[in-house]
Amino acid sequence: MDRYAGVLEEAADGTRQQERHYQLLSALQSLVKELPSSFQQRLSYTTLSDLALALLDGTVFEIVQGLLEIQHLTEKSLYNQRLRLQNEHRVLRQALRQKHQEAQQACQPHNLPVLQAAQQREQELPSLWQAMEHRIREEQRAMDQKIILELDRKVADQQSTLEKAGVAGFYVTTNPQELTLQMNLLELIRKLQQRGCQAGKAAL
Repeated sequence: MDRYAGVLEEAADGTRQQERHYQLLSALQSLVKELPSSFQQRLSYTTLSDLALALLDGTVFEIVQGLLEIQHLTEKSLYNQRLRLQNEHRVLRQALRQKHQEAQQACQPHNLPVLQAAQQREQELPSLWQAMEHRIREEQRAMDQKIILELDRKVADQQSTLEKAGVAGFYVTTNPQELTLQMNLLELIRKLQQRGCQAGKAAL
């Protein structure tokens, strides 16, 4: 008798899984209609069905949420690093201007035009001012490249994580069309997650 109860329970679980898969698939098909037609065509029934299967147990929702949180923290950190660099550059410029002002204030009135002319030439000729501006530009360019590389690494990490989790459509790529498709898939997952949070996981 216990054996039959176990079989019936497994059958009921299988039926619930099928219903959940159908609900997820229906919700995905509905959400896909909101995407541009060029992406709708690329998301076949099979792709959506595979995506729904990957979403069944809720693990992928948790993975996506974790990846989003990591991404936001990374973006915030990179933004703060760039802000610190910009503040350092502002302080450098202010220090040089302050140095010029102090020199002018300490200067005897009859030497002031000579000093001002010298300071003007310093700003126009290859000088400390230009060397500083060149350094600032190079540091900003290096920071921007670092930010781009870090964000590219995060995207590759996210793609790899989702691929390993068995999420349809995800693999490591830099192809802009594939990246846009993956972003659309993530948006679909995020919207499903929001619906699930609002209405309970059983009723999407």
